[in-house]
Amino acid sequence: MSDEVRQVKVPLSEEDLRSFTAGEAVELTGTILVGRDQAHLRLCEALDRGEELPLDIRGETIYYMGPAPTPPGKVIGSCGPTTAYRMDPFAPRLLDLGLKGMIGKGPRAKEVLDGVVRNGAVYFYAYGGCGALYAQRITSSECVAYEDLGPEAIYRLRVEKFPLVVAADCRGGSVY
Repeated sequence: MSDEVRQVKVPLSEEDLRSFTAGEAVELTGTILVGRDQAHLRLCEALDRGEELPLDIRGETIYYMGPAPTPPGKVIGSCGPTTAYRMDPFAPRLLDLGLKGMIGKGPRAKEVLDGVVRNGAVYFYAYGGCGALYAQRITSSECVAYEDLGPEAIYRLRVEKFPLVVAADCRGGSVY
């Protein structure tokens, strides 16, 4: 891994997706989604019922995070990553529907990594213990689905120089 940090716009371009290399440091700027296991479960249950999803996930990047309460005058509370394997039962299906990026911490199941390769996607590692830093890199937050889930709802965030590491690339490379 080099000391250079690559600046990347989100939504991710096909060129970026093809060029990521496991171990590469990146900073994302643009919009990402947030959702954890309860939101993922609801998305997949809706698909099982033949319903349309409440938002289009094609081309999106989702951050596995549940925000702490928002302090007065702030955009969001502390918002560190959650363990990604909790989304493993749902991730391959969402990747097959067009999800292009996932952000979390920890290794992923083989089925998820196969889905990353099959769909030309990426899995980013977010630094554990850095929730306060990540909150400083978020300029807006809006609930876009499943508001009744509170911190487990799906949010759209605008991020600026959001620091991550490419954990798994679309060629099968992995830091794990």
